[in-house]
Amino acid sequence: MRAVEALQEAQKIAFAPYIFQATISLRKLGILDFIFNSKNGSTLHEIAEGTSVSEYGVGVLLEIAESSDIVLINENDKYELSKIGYFLAFDKTVNVNINFNNDICYQGLYHLNDSIVNGKAEGLKELGDWPTIYEGLSKLTPQQNKSWFEFDHYYSDYVFNDALEVVFKKNPKRIFDVGANTGKFAISSCKFNDDVNVTMVDLPGQLNVALGNAKKEGFDNRIKGHEIDWLSENPQLPKDGADIIWMSQFLDCFSKDEIVKILSVCANSMDENTELFIMETFTDRQKFDNAKFILEATSLYFTTIANGNSKMYKATDFIDLIDQAGLKLEEDINQIGENHTILICKKK
Repeated sequence: MRAVEALQEAQKIAFAPYIFQATISLRKLGILDFIFNSKNGSTLHEIAEGTSVSEYGVGVLLEIAESSDIVLINENDKYELSKIGYFLAFDKTVNVNINFNNDICYQGLYHLNDSIVNGKAEGLKELGDWPTIYEGLSKLTPQQNKSWFEFDHYYSDYVFNDALEVVFKKNPKRIFDVGANTGKFAISSCKFNDDVNVTMVDLPGQLNVALGNAKKEGFDNRIKGHEIDWLSENPQLPKDGADIIWMSQFLDCFSKDEIVKILSVCANSMDENTELFIMETFTDRQKFDNAKFILEATSLYFTTIANGNSKMYKATDFIDLIDQAGLKLEEDINQIGENHTILICKKK
């Protein structure tokens, strides 16, 4: 890269908040859609008229969009979407990420430096007054709730079918779903297997939501709940043991010391036949650079918004933590649904 090109990239970083918020407006105001639907491009006047936005407003947005390679001007002096603009407008992954960052993270990220220095999620106060975001999930605004859960589910739901094939190889009768979220995995398990019973383990507020969803699906006879706060002094799993303890993208919500604590509690509740399944998207197991980039950016969400001390981890980190907690790794199944790994553990 030449110095002038490096300087241009540095300036894009310096003005990155402007580019991001301009993209939000281009999407919300329908400008990207309008340009895409124009066969041979559109003039500034046509876009303004077609979107009912002033020519001034459209103009300032499209000027920064052109400089940022989101739109281009063709040989007829009309605006067209670039490939980048197309993905910003229509790619599902990009859409989920943009909404999550705008509705959940954007204001809080101003406090990133304080979060790093203090070891606390200093940006969380922009959303609400909770110790971590997980206590506040049921209290987010409807738009925030939608964006948070769409982001969370997008990176896990699509692999459930593949994961269930692995989980039910040994035909478990009882599963503990730790970090049940909205109950999707528990419900999917009951749909997949007619005999399994699932105990969802989560914070009280989230558990109420998950149990309500299970009831709506007609599985309240096979799905029950167990309230837990893993950060309390002595968290305990249900006394009646499970064949499988399942954790999907749950442990990345905790620091390394907290992960060892959680896994140790699980180990103490297990017998020689119980299996612990950990499904995660590890940064060192991604085939594509953009997937690794998304995970590493998500770590800053944990730093600033979620809890202040967790991140997206490497698989090598988890394998060491599993050993520290008194567990042994039995199987390491990579590329479940392309991006995920399942680590199957037993008690030492």
